[in-house]
Amino acid sequence: MEKITSILAKKEPHFLTVTPGSSADTALSRMCHENLDYLIVMDNRNYVGLITEHDIASKPVVINKQLAKTKVSDIMNDKLPAATTDDTVERCMQLMRQHHVRYLPVFEIHSFRGIVSTEDIIEEAVNNRLEIFDAIVKRESKFGVLT
Repeated sequence: MEKITSILAKKEPHFLTVTPGSSADTALSRMCHENLDYLIVMDNRNYVGLITEHDIASKPVVINKQLAKTKVSDIMNDKLPAATTDDTVERCMQLMRQHHVRYLPVFEIHSFRGIVSTEDIIEEAVNNRLEIFDAIVKRESKFGVLT
């Protein structure tokens, strides 16, 4: 498979973000408005973590706090394993399985480049599979194997 940068290149160039000091209900409202499963947590243009719908639905219950009184920084994921722009899609799949996560931040040296999700990786695998299948069908059709 290709490098993870092939997935990042297909994604929108801007990031949908939230600050660590925002409330969980603000983050959830933004996710709903943008139809997203996660937001990137940025502090002064620096990546500090990721917050997901699952974080918002489960963590405030555990710490017994209302969403409006729960800060993003209290429930965000700030210890996700990271990928680099040199990593392959396979390597990212390994990291996700090994750490039981669905999202990976991607960095180039120390510069944040984006988030790759399991959904992104599955889509890439399906697209590559379709390209391989199309090439086989064309080759066989050329030689009269398929009509």
